[in-house]
Order: sequence, then structure tokens, then C-alpha cells
Amino acid sequence: MMEFELSDRARAIEEQLLRFMNEHIYPNEALAQEQSPADSHTEPPIVTELRGKAKAIGLWNLFLPDDEWGAGLTNLEYTPLCEIMGRSGMAPRVFNCQAPDTGNAEILTEFGSDEQKKRWLRPLLEGDIRSCFSMTEPEVSGADPTKLQTRAVRDGDDYVINGHKWFTSGAIGAEFAIVMAVTNPDAAPHERTSQIIVPIDTPGFNIIRPVSVMGHKGGGGHCEVRYEDCRVPVSNRLGPEDSGFMIAQARLGPGRIHHCMRAIGMAERAFEIMCRNANVREVAGGLLRDKQFIQEFVAASRMEIDQARLLTLHAAHKMDKFGKKDARQELSMVKVVIPNMLQVVLDRVIQSLGALGVSDDTPVAAFWRGSRMLRIADGPDEVHKMVIARRELKRFA
Repeated sequence: MMEFELSDRARAIEEQLLRFMNEHIYPNEALAQEQSPADSHTEPPIVTELRGKAKAIGLWNLFLPDDEWGAGLTNLEYTPLCEIMGRSGMAPRVFNCQAPDTGNAEILTEFGSDEQKKRWLRPLLEGDIRSCFSMTEPEVSGADPTKLQTRAVRDGDDYVINGHKWFTSGAIGAEFAIVMAVTNPDAAPHERTSQIIVPIDTPGFNIIRPVSVMGHKGGGGHCEVRYEDCRVPVSNRLGPEDSGFMIAQARLGPGRIHHCMRAIGMAERAFEIMCRNANVREVAGGLLRDKQFIQEFVAASRMEIDQARLLTLHAAHKMDKFGKKDARQELSMVKVVIPNMLQVVLDRVIQSLGALGVSDDTPVAAFWRGSRMLRIADGPDEVHKMVIARRELKRFA
């Protein structure tokens, strides 16, 4: 039996988070945008200020279920909190719950040595540094990590890394990258790679450019990076050698569901904007809310958002009860369903708002631009559908 009721502690955090969003996040979104032009790679001062406020009252690292390092919330408890944060593009950063730092923190917690945790994990969770994750390569399909070409060759007590990456998101201003590189090219496909911590100031770690995405190249940047004789100690490796694929899978499970939680928050806020506008906007001699096509938009969106939320809660519940591995099917399903739902809902909202919808006077256009990549990131729809089908067919073979 699935029980989606929050604990008293999680409910109290939810109420506190809602107050913070209403008092500090929404009123300062426009200011944050003014302080951070599209090509800026510096954190807006208002975000830095709000991070201090959030940390001071304990709205911090809510994503990490580990009791020692994080808030100790279950995935199910975190789901509605992450949805609330997803309602604003600046909120995850304010609460130190932003990708890719969350994923990196999770694998450092699970696979990092004591020294790695002291040097990298603790300052990451304190909010003193940022990080990036360096896996995708332009020359090979990002949907198949067994084909990665970047090499890390053992040389005494060091690895020497050479390769070409891009969409190393958040690299500008980060303190370190976690790079996935081939350490055993002759091994089985899923046993060829390792994950290695590379400080950004290491000679040979060269940021070529932030790749412009939908007209935007700001923030930490979706960076193209070249590793050119980049030398780091073997002690920087996460976990055993050649365990990179396994660690990536452990990282991507929570990452996928976090994306979906935030996406539901975007859809919910856009839906509210559509409904509020429809209640007051006059069109062709009447209110927009009385038009049949708008009522169709509202009804369909309400049903689709709620269906998506229930599927996400189910996936979170299964992760908590049986572990990430046993919840792989549900994680693949939410990763397909929720980004597609979001795109459909946002399109309806934009259409109902008309010119306002494509302006930046509401967050809807930014949601639309920023969320299209979710159908590609952490595995494209087509790969997840293929995997879903294979698992279901295997059950009945």
C-alpha cells in the first residue's frame, strides 16, 4: 500500500518553504534577472543574500536523504518540497538544491573517501563552492555512455586525462569537475570507465566556451571542455577503478526524479498564471474563462499535472521502499512523462496568454526555453521508452 502523507517534520518544512518563497523568492525574481544578464557568469547579489537567509533557518540541502550530510528526508518527503522550488528558476540555487551539485554531492556521499568528503563534499554542502559533471562528448552519442572516448591513463600515482567534453554544465565558477573517462578500454562495455575528481585549476583542464542553448549562455555555462594531458592523483578517483558506469547510474536515478519534481512545479505555476489571466481577460465580448477552448486547456492541464505528480510520488515511494535499482522502471517512466507533460502545458499557457506568453513579463517563456532540454538530459525519451518496453516484455517472456 502506498502512503503519500507527509510526516509532521516534512509538513513543517513545507510550510516554512512556502513562506520563504512568498516573502523572498517571488518578489525578487525580477531583481535577480536585472542583476544577471543573459551572458553573465556571476551569481546575482540578491541570490547570494537569499542563500544566507535560507541557510540560517535550515532550508538547506533538503535533497540529501543521508542523515549525516543532509536533511535526512526521504525521497517521498522531498518530492513536494522540490516541486515548490521548481516554481522559480532561482529557488534551487538559493536552497543549495541545484543541479549538478546535488548529483555530485550524492555520489560523493555514497562513493567518496573520507579525504574526498572533507575536501570536496563538505564545502559543497556548506555552499562555499560549486561543481560540475563532465560526461557528455560531442563526437559520440550522449545516450550511450559505453562509447565514451575520453581516456584516463595511469602514470604512477596519477591519471593523465585527454579528451573532449561538452555540456559540462556549471563549469564556469566551479571548484571541481567529476569527469567520466575510460580507464580500461579492453573491458566489457559497462566496465571501461571511472569517475575522477578534477580541480578546475588543474593544468590541461581547458574551458573552450559556454555553449549557447536556446539563446542563453549565462550562469555556470553548458561548457565545452578539452582535457589536454590533465594530470590528477589516483586518489581523486571515486570508488573502485572501472566502476564509472555503475556510479553514473546511481547518480542519475535521483537526478532524473529531481528534474521531474521541479518540472511539476513549473507546470503548476504556469497553470495558475493561465487560470488567473483567464478569469480577468476580456476577449470578443466576454471573459476568456468562458471560451470552450480555454476550458479545454484548463481541464486537460489539471488532469495531466495531477497524473504526473502521482506517478512521481509513486516512483519516489518505490525508491524509498525498495531502493534505486528496483525503481528503475518507474524512474524511466517519470523521465518520459513529466517533461512531455510540461511542454504541452506550457504551450497551452503561452497560447492562452497570447503576446504576454512569449514575453518575459511572466516566467512562462523562460520555463519553456529552459525545459525543452529535459527530454534529452539524463537520457532521451526514445532510449527510456526502449528500456521501458524491454523490461515489460521480459516480464512476460
